[in-house]
Amino acid sequence: MERGNQTGIRNFLLLGFTEDPDLQPLLFGLFLSMYLVTFTGNLAIILAVISDSHLHTPMYFFLSNLSFADICFTSTTAPKMLWNIQKQSQVITYAGCLSQVFFFILFGCLDNLVLTVMAYDRFVAICHPLHYMVIMSPRVCGLLALGSWCLSITASLPETLTILRLFFCRSMKIPQSFCDLPEILKLACSDTLINHTVVYFVTITLGFFPLSGILFSYYQIFSSILRMSSVSSKYKAFSTCGSHFSVVSLFYGTGLGVYLSSAVTSSSRTSLVASVMYTTVTPMLNPFIYSLRNRDMKGALVRLISRAPSLIHRAFGRLS
Repeated sequence: MERGNQTGIRNFLLLGFTEDPDLQPLLFGLFLSMYLVTFTGNLAIILAVISDSHLHTPMYFFLSNLSFADICFTSTTAPKMLWNIQKQSQVITYAGCLSQVFFFILFGCLDNLVLTVMAYDRFVAICHPLHYMVIMSPRVCGLLALGSWCLSITASLPETLTILRLFFCRSMKIPQSFCDLPEILKLACSDTLINHTVVYFVTITLGFFPLSGILFSYYQIFSSILRMSSVSSKYKAFSTCGSHFSVVSLFYGTGLGVYLSSAVTSSSRTSLVASVMYTTVTPMLNPFIYSLRNRDMKGALVRLISRAPSLIHRAFGRLS
């Protein structure tokens, strides 16, 4: 089988869901709606946290970071997928594919790390409430957010750069709607041992250890809650971490589903559906989980919506 190097590679082909032109408008409308809901919902949370002084706390600071990561995570893949559906094209350039891989890993890792920091925040709030404001000071919160960004970039760079050393076969077809790293490695004709070693190292470092931290935090949280004598105190403690626990379960549940679907079955269709759940559905549901289960966030969103017309009118007034 012939091989090509980096200079000879022009395009990959994203096979997506279907080539049936009759289904393209339906898919375009469905994914456009999901993307707009994801973008709008997460942006509303960010604006609510910024505009409402009641939400200027560590928990909502990290929630706004999570919403920003979700917007970027979805925006890494959705616009290109929508463009290809609209143009009935499957093409993505080599450089575009590498960019997708880099930002997909970056914001996926950032999601993971921010969820870990949020679990630690809830652990301190419930298990050490008297020292909460000292431990979770603005400086510490800023360092935790900055550290999450730095670790995510550090993880994404080697996984992306090691692709540059690969030779690819003539078949450049990826059975996904975006450039998924495992699928790209399957197309390589050269040895991928280094690539897989990097992937496993990053997965263990930024997958297993953060998950272990989340599980330990919730073990301590639930142990502390069960020792409370007051029923109202237990309910209040559960309500403060219930939304985060739901998001963590959704994030890791869909992530595990993607892994199992690719490991257990050879069906590209099953893997594709699982990937869409992970990349699109999970970020779309996060704002609903936090707004519906959190009274403070719900109130802030209501106040933001009520002020929206006056803010828009003021903005247009300045432009005119």
